[in-house]
Amino acid sequence: MKLEQKTKAAEEAMEVAEASRETEWEKPSFVGDIFLGRYNLDLISPFPEQSAEDKKIGDEFLAKLERFLAENVDADKIDSEGEYPQAILDGLKQLGAFGMKIPKEYGGLGFSAVNYNRAIALIATWCGSTVAWVSAHQSIGVPQPLKLFGTPEQKKKWLPKLAAGAISAFALTEPGVGSDPAKMSTTATPSPDGKGWILNGQKLWCTNGTRAELIVVMAQTPPKIVGGKEKKQITAFLVETSSPGVKVDHRCQFMGLRGIGNALLSFRDVFIPAENIIWGEGLGLKLALITLNTGRLTIPAGCAAGSRRMLQIARDWSNERVQWGLPIGKHEAIASELAWMASHTFAQESIAWLTSGLADAGKVDLRLEAAMAKLFNTEVAWQIVDKLVQIRGGRGYENAQSLEARGEKPWPVERIMRDMRINRIFEGTSEIQHLFIAREAVDPHMKRAGIMLKPDATLGEKLPALTKAGLHYAGWYPTLFVPKGRGNFGRFGKLGKHLSFAESTSRKLARAIFHAMTLYQAKLERKQRTLFRIVDIGTDLFAMSAAITYAQYQAEKGGDTANAHDLADHFCREARIRIERNFETLFHNHDEQSYKVAMSFMKGEFQWAEGMLVEGILPTPENVEEAIRSMT
Repeated sequence: MKLEQKTKAAEEAMEVAEASRETEWEKPSFVGDIFLGRYNLDLISPFPEQSAEDKKIGDEFLAKLERFLAENVDADKIDSEGEYPQAILDGLKQLGAFGMKIPKEYGGLGFSAVNYNRAIALIATWCGSTVAWVSAHQSIGVPQPLKLFGTPEQKKKWLPKLAAGAISAFALTEPGVGSDPAKMSTTATPSPDGKGWILNGQKLWCTNGTRAELIVVMAQTPPKIVGGKEKKQITAFLVETSSPGVKVDHRCQFMGLRGIGNALLSFRDVFIPAENIIWGEGLGLKLALITLNTGRLTIPAGCAAGSRRMLQIARDWSNERVQWGLPIGKHEAIASELAWMASHTFAQESIAWLTSGLADAGKVDLRLEAAMAKLFNTEVAWQIVDKLVQIRGGRGYENAQSLEARGEKPWPVERIMRDMRINRIFEGTSEIQHLFIAREAVDPHMKRAGIMLKPDATLGEKLPALTKAGLHYAGWYPTLFVPKGRGNFGRFGKLGKHLSFAESTSRKLARAIFHAMTLYQAKLERKQRTLFRIVDIGTDLFAMSAAITYAQYQAEKGGDTANAHDLADHFCREARIRIERNFETLFHNHDEQSYKVAMSFMKGEFQWAEGMLVEGILPTPENVEEAIRSMT
């Protein structure tokens, strides 16, 4: 591809992405404020508490759900056989598990975000494949976009069926399209009779796709002229899988979650009634992003629950296994890992229930908090399972069936590791979460000084913006050196010092963002490692804040959770080390040298490293042919 074509494609991709963003902030955001140097603890403290009435509703359902899981779901059997029994799906439907997020008026359970995520967390301690079936249906499947954007007629027609267990799915990714929807090739064109649309294309990795009855499908519809310029349109359609032309081309098989029904789907001349558009033409990608924003709260809850299960295994094994005269947990090398796992699991819990509670309260804009929850909890859960495998040694690498066959406890650590890995990819990879958060972090600056960051902007365009932005920053920047809000940190006891650190660091981070924009200007969007470090600092500040407020909430409740301060304190100490390291390498690093090495690698300049390091060890086609000739 020529440079001009590459540039045009990049600009087009950026335009599509920008057009799909939520550009306004109607409610405050705790994380958004952190990036601006405003540490507004009042947005998350006191920690949101579930009402007794709502908790009772959840408790009653969880009791039935746990009994069902214990009697019917054998996660290791599902994993080894690679099939999900229809009987289990039918049982979940009877429980109402597929209608947890659907309002009661449409036959659903109408759960709060907290109760829904409590249910997902419980399922996650039993079986990852089961989580995928239930979550893909209603966290990102048809019920969620219908609730948010469906017409009264669409809701009345479809939500009762979905609540009763008609399985749904979400189709965005294509074989050649992942995070760049501008390249989407699935199309929907107006039907000749004007009564609907004709859908053609393929969708990849459609979870629940093998058994779904209804799917949200994203497709390109004919472009429109906006402001004299052609603008791509991506539209969301409700597609019934019973429609002629819908086909499951392939059931995808994976490293883990071997019981899920993930599919490659094809659509050949599929007729879609006009009334099956959700929200409107050209609004599909924005719908997808908003749906994912709310749906992302599910994975953090599942990861936190999975980490709790791993902690139980680690504690039991660390007490049981004796080496050199002591339980291995009493050796400092293992003890430090256990402390890390316990404190970081507590942070995951804090984030999961903070974001769920905030979602129910509806007083803050959660797009950044949800993305950070997904980023932090999936990354931490993966580190925890890696540490658990290491602590278990060979038994961590051995599967549960083999362990049981030779008389040992069949802890499914190997399966948990395989199942856990996908979470860093599901619903937006960690890299995409970083870029999304970074874009939102700099959004206030882009609105004021964005024109100055555009390489093709003229001097005449830049000067007025420079004057206006200069007046703003002249007043704003000095405030980033003034401590604020520390007077009420004393009520957090020994954790108050960590809040003081978080408050001052948020101001330091805001200064760093401003410095990065000044230093790199239009090149900032390409400085992804710098942006990632900025996001990681903000994420750790958010996690510290969540852990501290959750610990205070637990301490006030008393009982077994009164020592939660110790877990939060340990987590904050670990987070502060990471934060300081990220600041140290923010502008002083070897990113450019790393990029140069990568480009040389892509050109094949290090190809020798991929093959024969010692001559004669690895066979070549010529060696094989010569060997065959010598034998004959």
